[in-house]
Amino acid sequence: MSAGTRTALFTSRPELTAIVQARSDEYGIPVVNRMDEADYCLILENHPSGAGYLCCLQQIGSDAPGSVHVDFTKGKVAHRRLYGGGRKQPLARAVGVKPGISPSVIDATAGLGRDGFVLACMGCQVTMLERNPVIFELLSNGLQRAGTDPEVGDIVNRQISLIHADAIDYLGNIDPQSIPDTIYLDPMYPAREKSALVKKEMRYFHDIAGNDGDSGRLLAAAMRCKPKRIVVKRPGVAAHLDNRVPATSITSKNTRYDIYL
Repeated sequence: MSAGTRTALFTSRPELTAIVQARSDEYGIPVVNRMDEADYCLILENHPSGAGYLCCLQQIGSDAPGSVHVDFTKGKVAHRRLYGGGRKQPLARAVGVKPGISPSVIDATAGLGRDGFVLACMGCQVTMLERNPVIFELLSNGLQRAGTDPEVGDIVNRQISLIHADAIDYLGNIDPQSIPDTIYLDPMYPAREKSALVKKEMRYFHDIAGNDGDSGRLLAAAMRCKPKRIVVKRPGVAAHLDNRVPATSITSKNTRYDIYL
């Protein structure tokens, strides 16, 4: 986690205390009795539907924005699944999705899992990797809840696997038989000055995880695996990652997908 940012686990529900302590032991994140004892709290509460628990990340302070959690069943992610353009959208084309072809994918920088989920909805077998324990717990909780949903449960349970791992280490030790068709990278891009223009999730993640300063090494690790293609998602105005010129690129309004073959 980013140096200087105090992040802790919290719950107000006695029945979730054992789960909170287990997460603390697993991730090395302290537990607090009051949220004002930390800069950020990973909060576990009972889900309103009664299906398990809801995990959300909340910055603490009087001027802090709202909480962040992962939900694949509604909101922007659901809209993107239903109306995002399907196999014709830039992400799908970049990864290699075509009629009758749904490549296997390692999403090496899973984050909130949105791109990986969209690819899974198009039939791709997606392995999500996330190294930051806070982000991993948010994503894991979102996938667990989505796995019980009547609309997307089968997709989540059959098409997605989530691994808590550093992608550089994982790719460096991967079994050759497990190398996918495509390795997908979406490294954290340096944040602009904090303002209303910065998405809440990005602001939180820059504070929690910092910038992906080793993204060049991650690209090199992906290249050593020699998949059919590597896709690097970048802001449209950003330089190529590690100054490596791609074979081609696919662009959308604000995003560029650099493709290495």
